[in-house]
Amino acid sequence: MDRAGGYAEYGFTSEFYDHIEAYRSRPDVGFFVELAQESNGPVLEVGCGTGRVLIPTARAGIEIVGLDLSPSMLAVCREGLAAEPAEVQARVQLVEADMRDFDLGREFALATIPFRPFQHLTTVEDQIACLYAIHRHLRPGGRLVLDLFNPYLPALVEEARLEEWGGEPEFTLPDGRRVIRRFRVASRDWFNQIQHTELIYYVTHPDGRQERLVHSFPMRHLFRFEAEHLLARCGYQVEALYADYEKHPYGSRYPGELIFVARR
Repeated sequence: MDRAGGYAEYGFTSEFYDHIEAYRSRPDVGFFVELAQESNGPVLEVGCGTGRVLIPTARAGIEIVGLDLSPSMLAVCREGLAAEPAEVQARVQLVEADMRDFDLGREFALATIPFRPFQHLTTVEDQIACLYAIHRHLRPGGRLVLDLFNPYLPALVEEARLEEWGGEPEFTLPDGRRVIRRFRVASRDWFNQIQHTELIYYVTHPDGRQERLVHSFPMRHLFRFEAEHLLARCGYQVEALYADYEKHPYGSRYPGELIFVARR
């Protein structure tokens, strides 16, 4: 397993990513763009992937550095940037690096980790290394936004999730391939809070040929106070904890999200 949540090991994931409806309609982009504008930049986005959040941030006039460990995801991001006006491209720098150990030689007003890449870090040592690496790159008073899912206890123990499930709509790639994605929890490590997850893609080619592709990766779930203690241990002060991207307070819905805003 690579250290990029499988996004480097399984190259097809970067090709499919921007066509998945659940990602295309995800309501977090406006939230992150608004925080970036409030900060006046520059912004560091850790786990920028294909630029789903990064490119709209640059469009909004903010200088942003996107860091990711997957060459194929960054390649898709570069393709997307190439279609943007020159002034948008000029606001972006992309860096291939490990979120646990990087040195960009500069400081940022805001750092963000949108949509769960932090949860691909499966040990406390890796989590701390990542938070310290970001802390070193924040200006005094700079903020970190850490986006996690709030562990939904019934789903964590549901036996049905050990079999394939899911009802996402089919999507079509530019070359005519039709794709349906399903999910499965391959195994559970209760003591280390890790679910070994599979994203399963059923692909139908224009000539009728079919294939089944599996993206396998571990996801570690963190509970509210566990994450708060990690942040405090690494020199952050939690300013806000939201249940969703409309900034409703934690506890206003269940399971909701775990969206931490923490200051250095």
